[in-house]
Amino acid sequence: MSQLFSQLGINGGLLLSQAVNFSLVLIVLYAVLYKPLLGILRSRRERIEEGLMKAKEADERLKEVDQIGKKKIKEAEDSAVGILKDVERKAKELEEKMIADAKRKEAVELKNAAAALRVQEDASRKAMEKEAVVFVKAALAKTVELSPAAIDDALIAKAVSGAAQKKEQ
Repeated sequence: MSQLFSQLGINGGLLLSQAVNFSLVLIVLYAVLYKPLLGILRSRRERIEEGLMKAKEADERLKEVDQIGKKKIKEAEDSAVGILKDVERKAKELEEKMIADAKRKEAVELKNAAAALRVQEDASRKAMEKEAVVFVKAALAKTVELSPAAIDDALIAKAVSGAAQKKEQ
């Protein structure tokens, strides 16, 4: 076999020294380049995986926050509807109260107006009675041809009240 190696131009010592040199270069490259590169790649992969996991968690939390936001909006809408219904109910109650107050005031005003009318009627009746007294005095004076001072006021008042009673009946 050594003849085969020599015919091929392979020197055994030189081959062995090259194998040792190659092994040394391989060990040095492995220690100096390959291990640090693997460490860098591993840490990079871990950071990428961590980023992906955090992104996934962020998406899940975003969905949860979105659902919570939708619930809060729905609650706010329900609350607003409730407030509007309450305001409408209170407005109707206030309207009914105001109408009742207006009716009460109207009734009071009508009573006051009726009382004022009665007072005015009484005043008119008294004024009419006074005028009737003067008229009756004048009529009696002309019929009897006596002076108006001599006519008895009591007779005139009695005559006027009698006429008023007949009129009321």
